[in-house]
Amino acid sequence: MDIADVEKVRLGPWAEGDFWLLRRTNSPEMTEHLGGPESEEKLAGRHRRYLEPADGQMYRVVLAGSGEIVGSIGFWARQWRGGTVWETGWGVLPEFQGRRLAAAAARAVVGAARDAGEHRYLHAFPGVDHPASNSVCRRAGFSLLGPVDFEYPKGHWMTSNDWRIDLRAG
Repeated sequence: MDIADVEKVRLGPWAEGDFWLLRRTNSPEMTEHLGGPESEEKLAGRHRRYLEPADGQMYRVVLAGSGEIVGSIGFWARQWRGGTVWETGWGVLPEFQGRRLAAAAARAVVGAARDAGEHRYLHAFPGVDHPASNSVCRRAGFSLLGPVDFEYPKGHWMTSNDWRIDLRAG
């Protein structure tokens, strides 16, 4: 499939009615590389943070043509290596995977993070054993800095790849 064939997506700000999407992306298959599903209480807290982010923005990923909601993506501030950077993460619902939608959403969130200003770099930290998310980073234009020990969720350490994009370049 050529990059021109990739379906177009748009980002919609996270809304009160998007809790169902958070529940869907909390399934065992969707959280396999993230330490597993969260409790309902943790999901409710996450939903509140998504609605009123202190720093950054969460989005639902929407197919531009049909308006179907296919996943979520966002960016938030993180302390990393002595400075503050933006971090991003995403999830595309299983029935929409394999269509390069996550890469399209990642390219869109790069633009949103660039527009937000504040931080020079946007990082993504997919597990080294997660080829699909590493491919998303590559397709979205991130540069691989290498493997790092990464804590997510709190108390759970994993080996991740540190992918970075310079928001001030090009």
